[in-house]
Amino acid sequence: MLGRVGLNANIQGLMVAVGTVASLVACSGGSIALAAAGLEPQNFLVSELPAGEEPSVGLPLRPVAAVEESSLWPELVLPGDRQVLIQAINHSLTYLATPKAELDYQDYLVPGITRDRVWRSLQRLRQLVATSPNNQAFQAALRQEFVLYESVGADGEGTVAYTGYFEPQYRASAVPNAEYRYPLYRRPPGLESWPQPHPTRLELEGVDGLAGGQGDLAGLELVWLASRLEAFLVQVQGSAKLQLTDGTVMSVGYAGRTEYPYTSIGRALVEDGKIDLDSLSLPNLLAYFESHPEELDRYLPQNERFIFFREGDGGPPSGSLSVPVTAGYSIATDKSLMPPGAIAAIQLTLPQQTPQGDWVSQPTTRLVLDQDTGGAIQGPGRVDLYVGPGRHAGEVAGRINTSGRLYYLLLRP
Repeated sequence: MLGRVGLNANIQGLMVAVGTVASLVACSGGSIALAAAGLEPQNFLVSELPAGEEPSVGLPLRPVAAVEESSLWPELVLPGDRQVLIQAINHSLTYLATPKAELDYQDYLVPGITRDRVWRSLQRLRQLVATSPNNQAFQAALRQEFVLYESVGADGEGTVAYTGYFEPQYRASAVPNAEYRYPLYRRPPGLESWPQPHPTRLELEGVDGLAGGQGDLAGLELVWLASRLEAFLVQVQGSAKLQLTDGTVMSVGYAGRTEYPYTSIGRALVEDGKIDLDSLSLPNLLAYFESHPEELDRYLPQNERFIFFREGDGGPPSGSLSVPVTAGYSIATDKSLMPPGAIAAIQLTLPQQTPQGDWVSQPTTRLVLDQDTGGAIQGPGRVDLYVGPGRHAGEVAGRINTSGRLYYLLLRP
């Protein structure tokens, strides 16, 4: 999982666009249709790894001993709407039937984890989700038929940093005018043959974000937003739904990027003493730029990576496996390390809003499908959870910034 907002938008409007608190600080990816390219979906607040930690060396997954497994199985329950999970499983099965999946698993580095085993595991899980009469029967079957592999995490001890991403929804215009001035751009023809180094964000759109029509991006404008920060946030998330001024809805998805690493504006603000690390959150970051709009010219160009878009078909966003991602059931991980399309179990605390409007942390263990990736999602210690589309999803995603555990379920050999 996983944009930069223009400053004239109000805070509530901006919330819709933010996704991954973690990305603000350091990520780029979450991926959504964007993941495929190493986007910054996910976390635009946080960095890929906690400061001072390096990716662990060795295999990214380790088998879990039976005595350790016994504590997880009772936590895995059937969802209230089983069909949603079944649909997510079907998307993974669609991917696993492709030549790309065969290639992806050809040299997978964890012994015993193969495309065939993942395929059979998904088929059996789908059957259990559809037919288990209750949670007890479901858990008993999992315990008897499956084994667990745990991510070694960023510290080698299983600690995984979780963030959330979502699909933003903004207002936009198909034509520029005095209000809608900040474009999203199509992929330039011949991008793959652009000489290195690629132009930076500053060189492509200028310090104020309005000079794109005078250089390499001239004529590539796809749609215009009223807020520069919102346009930036769409780049962070990699896709968006746009409510056009004529009443129609347009979806945009990832189409390519320049070859620069993602730089987090959240981390830059922390390093400059503008926001305290302990109070870094999406609402606080947006509030800072709302109060200091002139700072956009300073901080947005620091992320030299630039994202290009295509018009979508209006359907749900797709992840890096070219299948739709499902709210609450799709995660993004480093696909050079984790088994693509596989069943996973996430264990963390998730934000939940009370009827009174307060936010509380809810311990959560849930089955998910590993269907996405992102440029900021690197190493075995990073996971981005797709939360869904729209404003509320953005509020939830912006509050996911916690540590937890990550497990994969596979049929016994």
